[in-house]
Amino acid sequence: MTTAKKSYHHGDLKGTLEEAAVEIIRLEGVNGLSMRKLADKVGVSRSAPYHHFEDKQALLSAIAHRGFVLQAEAIDAAECQGEAAFEAQVMQFVNAYVNWAVEHPEYYDLMFGSEVWQGNTPPEQFAQESRGYFRRYVERVQRWQRSGHIGQELSALRFAQVSWSSLHGISRLLIDGIYVDKKAQEAICSAAATIFFKV
Repeated sequence: MTTAKKSYHHGDLKGTLEEAAVEIIRLEGVNGLSMRKLADKVGVSRSAPYHHFEDKQALLSAIAHRGFVLQAEAIDAAECQGEAAFEAQVMQFVNAYVNWAVEHPEYYDLMFGSEVWQGNTPPEQFAQESRGYFRRYVERVQRWQRSGHIGQELSALRFAQVSWSSLHGISRLLIDGIYVDKKAQEAICSAAATIFFKV
């Protein structure tokens, strides 16, 4: 499938390239993305993308890095709706995580996929953001434990690893089309949240 060519005039070329790359990935998958196709789509010289990204791998890492930032912002925004009860906070967190992943698979696939993690050593900025992303979740669990809402039989790290694995698994099943019913998604997220706050 071909994509409409966009003419780039001014502004943030790096951001424009990332957005155009995400659009190509959304339509054609990672294998459909090339630096040449990206330059043509944005309307710049074939060499222009290389001024911002060393190669396709660096571009994919940048998109994955952006995904971590965007998902974290979406989760924070969902949790900033007043002083909700603990159960409601957990429900907001679970729904925000899964909803964002399902709505942005082109980012999510790169954030946790082999294209970035099993390629060359990920760039330090990406590695720092991904580690910080999980560290913030561990800190969230620590707050839940300190407030007495969940037990301390498991360390915050182990609880975070297991519960995050559940959220990731739910997200992947939905993204991959194993579960396609929106009502099923809501019910699964509700069940996951219930398990979290009953531990």
